[in-house]
Amino acid sequence: MKVTSYYPVIMTGDVAGTAAFYQRHFGFVALFTADWYVHLQSADDPSVNLAVLDGGHHTIPESGRGRVGGLLLNFEVEDVDAVHERLREAGLPLLLSLRDEAFGQRHFITADPNGVLIDIIQPIAPSAEFAAQYEAGALPT
Repeated sequence: MKVTSYYPVIMTGDVAGTAAFYQRHFGFVALFTADWYVHLQSADDPSVNLAVLDGGHHTIPESGRGRVGGLLLNFEVEDVDAVHERLREAGLPLLLSLRDEAFGQRHFITADPNGVLIDIIQPIAPSAEFAAQYEAGALPT
């Protein structure tokens, strides 16, 4: 199987509001907009995509309809401190404070209006203990 694209789809009861949230706070633009589905793409990188879908739409098997649950979106950024400040000023919830982790991340966690957790990450050098667990070439610096 050759995968040609991969992106998460957030099921929600508020398609327009959820799409607007990601556009306003994370720089996405809408490539397709319907009342039941919005396909978003990063204004900075066309390979970064996200979709929002009405969780009750008939294209979803009945057993899978509803809202998203158990999902964490990771956004790696160049300046996590600047993003933290911007989102704090915008009033987004800060569920995990900005911190450095020994495994190689400086990050914080917020959430979208559906409760989807969003981890904003800047890779940093890990501790020696964690550095040994990285594959060659994958070590953050």
